[in-house]
Amino acid sequence: MAGIHFSFDNFKQLMKLNIGISDRLDENRAESFTLLYCGFDGISSELVESSLLDILRTSDSIVNHEGDYFFVLPYTDKYGAEIVKKMFDEFFEKYLDFFMLSYPADGETAEELFAAMQDSVSTFYKKDLHCLDRFAKQYD
Repeated sequence: MAGIHFSFDNFKQLMKLNIGISDRLDENRAESFTLLYCGFDGISSELVESSLLDILRTSDSIVNHEGDYFFVLPYTDKYGAEIVKKMFDEFFEKYLDFFMLSYPADGETAEELFAAMQDSVSTFYKKDLHCLDRFAKQYD
């Protein structure tokens, strides 16, 4: 299967792991990885799962909460994440709600990235990602 699924409960730890790997391996601090949000509301989970097989790489991570999917795309800048998003649009033949943030350009910590994702999706799509509330705080 392309892409590796992680439990939503482990999302913050997954982000910390990717930040740690990026800090260790990416000396120029470019866009080390991109966090891509896609809203698959109204699309069956079976159809979403089949799209993941066709579109994602085995190095990509997948976390979902109901119809909200988050993809951690290592060594992918926003341009590359935009290509992934367009592939989803073509697969479903519809425009999906999405937003993307890159580390470290859009946030230096997992908490900053989660808070920025919440704010951005709320602003652009009038949708609250309350599922991220517990991760956007500075405690473990």
